[in-house]
Amino acid sequence: MGSKILILFIFFTILTTGSLVKVPILLAAGSHDKGHARNVNLYIGKPGKAVDATRTIEIVMFDNRYEPNTLEIKEGETVRFVVRNAGELVHEFSIATAEMHLAHQPEMVMMVEHGVLEADRINWDAAKRMRATKGHGMHEEPNSILLEPGKSGEIVWTFPKHADLEFACNVPGHYEAGMRGSVELTH
Repeated sequence: MGSKILILFIFFTILTTGSLVKVPILLAAGSHDKGHARNVNLYIGKPGKAVDATRTIEIVMFDNRYEPNTLEIKEGETVRFVVRNAGELVHEFSIATAEMHLAHQPEMVMMVEHGVLEADRINWDAAKRMRATKGHGMHEEPNSILLEPGKSGEIVWTFPKHADLEFACNVPGHYEAGMRGSVELTH
């Protein structure tokens, strides 16, 4: 994480939780060298294997909404998500906490500023250039998928025992317009 992102992350964590207690938990994640928010946080779960998935949930992204907009998931369950963008704009399906989404949004703004994200397409050449110069921009986090209109993809995710999660689109303006849904973890 860049220092500005880290400061924003800590600020929003304190603002939303009232303490610094969660900061070490939220930062104690394994990292990989694929995406622009390289820390995958164990608090939110971990990448799963398709063979371990107990079910498949289809997610359809429309412009600024999801169907379904609420997910009921068993604690520890591995789910295969098949995500389709039925909208006219680029959209993201990202599983995280509200605080993590807020911390991720400035990175998505940078993707717009560097020509990676356009309204209806992803410029992968610009993403490669951004990754080479900024160290991020390819959007390859295992808890998230970014799709152009008409495209589909999938995520396999193993959910944690306890977490306050949501799924959201962090393309600039979409989260603020209400493009998010709730994840209810059950026993």
